[in-house]
Amino acid sequence: MSTDDLKKKTAQTAELYFDGVTGERPYALWCAFDKGMAKDLSLFVTGQMYSREKIPHPTRQLVTVAALTVLERTAELKLHVHAALNVGCPAADVAEVIFQMATYGGVPVVNSALKVLREVLKERGEWPPKQPDAT
Repeated sequence: MSTDDLKKKTAQTAELYFDGVTGERPYALWCAFDKGMAKDLSLFVTGQMYSREKIPHPTRQLVTVAALTVLERTAELKLHVHAALNVGCPAADVAEVIFQMATYGGVPVVNSALKVLREVLKERGEWPPKQPDAT
């Protein structure tokens, strides 16, 4: 892939995932310290890793939400909850993935992640979510 193609793919993936995200994005933070490294990280993370078509974007984002939930990385989780919703994951599916992480990270990390999900849904004007039927 040419450098121009990689830059285009990076921009397309960033728009797909992070359109409408408010606040500072990691790229802006990286640029504040080293613009060259920011470019390299962005081209790799967004342009090469997140743009891969090996698994669908919704699956990739749910995996990311799960990992960030267990690690209790709430700032990064907020960004990827937006991304999950942007690529078509229903809020109920994002919540279900977060609940599943109680098995691996404990209830406190689930509570932290659900607060992030609620915050994102409020920002997007999607709160309260439609409740799934109890089974």
